[in-house]
Amino acid sequence: ANKVRDDALSVAARCKTSSSLAAYDVAVVGAGIVGLATARELILRHPSLSFILLEKEKELAAHQSGHNSGVIHSGIYYTPGSLKARLCVRGATLAYEYCEKKGLPYNRCGKLIVAVEQEEIPRLKALYERGLKNNVRDLSVVDAKGIREREPYCRGIMALDSPYTGIVDWRMVALRYGTDFEEAGGSVVTEYEVNDISMVKESPAGSTEGMNYPIAIRDTKGNEVRCRYVLTCGGLYSDRLSQISGCSREPRIVPFRGDYLVLKPEKHYLVKGNIYPVPDPRFPFLGVHFTPRMDGSVWLGPNAVLAFKREGYKVYDFNIRDFADALSFRGLQKLVMRNITYGIGEMYRGVFIGAQVKILQKYIPELSLSDVLRGPAGVRAQALDRDGNLVDDFVFDGGVGDVGSRVLHVRNAPSPAATSSLAIAEMVADEVESRFSL
Repeated sequence: ANKVRDDALSVAARCKTSSSLAAYDVAVVGAGIVGLATARELILRHPSLSFILLEKEKELAAHQSGHNSGVIHSGIYYTPGSLKARLCVRGATLAYEYCEKKGLPYNRCGKLIVAVEQEEIPRLKALYERGLKNNVRDLSVVDAKGIREREPYCRGIMALDSPYTGIVDWRMVALRYGTDFEEAGGSVVTEYEVNDISMVKESPAGSTEGMNYPIAIRDTKGNEVRCRYVLTCGGLYSDRLSQISGCSREPRIVPFRGDYLVLKPEKHYLVKGNIYPVPDPRFPFLGVHFTPRMDGSVWLGPNAVLAFKREGYKVYDFNIRDFADALSFRGLQKLVMRNITYGIGEMYRGVFIGAQVKILQKYIPELSLSDVLRGPAGVRAQALDRDGNLVDDFVFDGGVGDVGSRVLHVRNAPSPAATSSLAIAEMVADEVESRFSL
C-alpha cells in the first residue's frame, strides 16, 4: 500500500496544474487504467507526436482502477469468438509479461469455480467448453477430492480449476503505465475536470501555428488546453464526457456499488486462491467470491447494489444529480423490474452481512459470522441501453459537426477492463489511428 501511495505521489508531484498549457497533437481525458494504458500505447507508437493526459483527481487511477478485486482473469466466462473473450485472454498474457518486465509483484494463485449443487453441473461443464474454445490456459475439471487438494477448506462436488488466474495490485500497474507515458515524453495534468470540448475560431494567444490546434478542452476552473485530436476514457463519467461534444446520452452509465467483507487475519488460512461460484445466467453479476489480495488480506464478495453517487464508495454517499439520472433512465427501470427479487436480496445482504456469510458458507462451511468484518467497496461503471440490457462490448462515439471528426469517446470498455487493459489499449489505439489518420 505504501509503495502504491509513494508511486502516486511521485507521479502527482511531476504533474502540471498550470493554466498556461501548450498545444498538443493528442489529448487523452481520463487517467484510469484504460486511459493510462491507451496513452502509453499511443505515445510508444507515435513518439514524434505530443501527448497530454488530463485527469480530474489529484492522483491517477483513483476510482475503478484502484477499487477492484485485483484479479487477473483468464477468460473463461465470455462468448467464444467475442471481442471480450479475445481481449481478456490476450490481456492476461500481456499483463503477466508486463509485470515480469517491470518487476511488479503478482501471484498466479489460481481460481476454482465451484459447483455446490447438482443443478450447477451442466452450467459448469458448459463453462469448461467455453473456456477451451477461448484458449484459456491449463483449464481442467476436478472432482470433490481435487477441490480439497487445492483448497483444503472448500467443499463442492465439482469445479473448474484455472491455474492461470492470478492477482495483482491493478493500481500499481496503472501507475506504472503512467510512468511509462511520462518517460516517453507525455505530459500529465491532474485536477483538470473537463467541462467543455469545442472547436475554436482563433489561434492560441501568441501562437504562430494558425489553426493546427482547433480543439479547445476547458476545465471547471477556466483553464484551456488546445489540441488536434481528443480521446476520452471517462469510466464512470464516460457518458457525460460524450454528451458535452454533442453525442447521444446513451448508452447511459449506471453506477453499481460492490461491498466487500474481509476475512480476519487469523482466518486467512481458510483461503489459498480465488474461489468463485458457478454464475447463474438469470442474474447480471457473477456472485460473491473469495479473493486473496497482494497485501495478504482476503476479500469476500462483492454484492451489487445501485450506488446513489457515481463515485460513492460508502453506503450513505449521495449525489442528487447522479441519483436522479439513474432513476429517471428507462433502461435502469427495466433492468430493476426484470431482477427485482435479486436486487432486493443484494440490498438485504448488504445490510445484514450474516445473509452474505450464509452464502459463503456453502463453499467454506467453517466460515462463521465472527470471522468477517465489513471491508472496502468499489463502484462499477455499468453501461446500459434503453431496453435495460447490460452493454458488454466496446462503444466508440464521436460527436456532431466539426468536433465529431476530431474527438473519440470510449463510452464502454469491456469488463474485465483491468485484465484486458493492454489489449484494450491496442484496440483503442488502432481506432484512434484509423479515425484521425495519425
